[in-house]
Amino acid sequence: MTTSLPKYLQDQEGLSEECKNFFSVLPKEKGWMGSYIYNYQGFWASPRTIQGTTWLKSLLFVLVNRMKHPLFEQNHPLLDKNPHDLIPFLELTLYVDGHVPNFSAFTTPRLLSTHVPFASLPKSVQDSKTKLVYLCRNPKDTFISMWHFTNNLRLHHKDIHSIEEIFESFCKGVSLYGPFWNHILDYWEQSIEKPNKVLFLMYEEITVQPKLQLKRLAEFLECPFSIEEENCGVMDEILRMCSFENLSNLEVNTNGKLSTEELENKVFFRKGEVGDWKNYFTIEMSEKLNHINERKFQGSGIKFSYI
Repeated sequence: MTTSLPKYLQDQEGLSEECKNFFSVLPKEKGWMGSYIYNYQGFWASPRTIQGTTWLKSLLFVLVNRMKHPLFEQNHPLLDKNPHDLIPFLELTLYVDGHVPNFSAFTTPRLLSTHVPFASLPKSVQDSKTKLVYLCRNPKDTFISMWHFTNNLRLHHKDIHSIEEIFESFCKGVSLYGPFWNHILDYWEQSIEKPNKVLFLMYEEITVQPKLQLKRLAEFLECPFSIEEENCGVMDEILRMCSFENLSNLEVNTNGKLSTEELENKVFFRKGEVGDWKNYFTIEMSEKLNHINERKFQGSGIKFSYI
């Protein structure tokens, strides 16, 4: 008896001939999940891929919808839907299988997500009043998170990758939507040039100063907290609702699946800790990535926290 691979592990099965022809002329490498990834406009992408910033999506949804969905209501959408269902991916959920979404039917505010580099975004997004929130994580924890995530997706269908094998690919810039450094610098530079357009958030800063960063996010999105909300503990409740401990223990995230993919919600929740890389990196790996980071980010002003 044979079973077909889930879509996220397939290469070009089910794609239109137009898409296949498009990918056929692009440079390609074996990706972390086994299928090929293709280099387009200097970045590596896959016809099918999933990874996510679950925490940011939950914060965004609860924050901007706090009037429509009061925090203490028993049927709050965050309690029975995964954040990736509440804020869908453009390239993974909405524009798939030839489908073109009707955005006029979306309720406002429209919250959408993407892994696409800034330079590859449509001009209609780059030049519009659309606000972009970019979440960055330190390179070492990013690598470990991506390695675990892709291995979890492969676990029941293919052999898992060793950390040494994937680390070499990461250092060469071969990772989904990588090179990692170029992707970050792309949005970092835009956030400096257009601070009202792009908000650049650091994962580590949110863990250390969650209230400050949540307030900063609300002000950027033009839905600031009132003095009454601050005094009534609204920010505390949002942070509690969106905490790793709360989200990872919800029934929808322990036993549910994404509505659009053959993917269990629990794969999005592992540890969420800063500094977990220390449990996996050798001294040599750490030093090698330090040298690459110093070279790639030299003069940019970006500084990471690793503990």
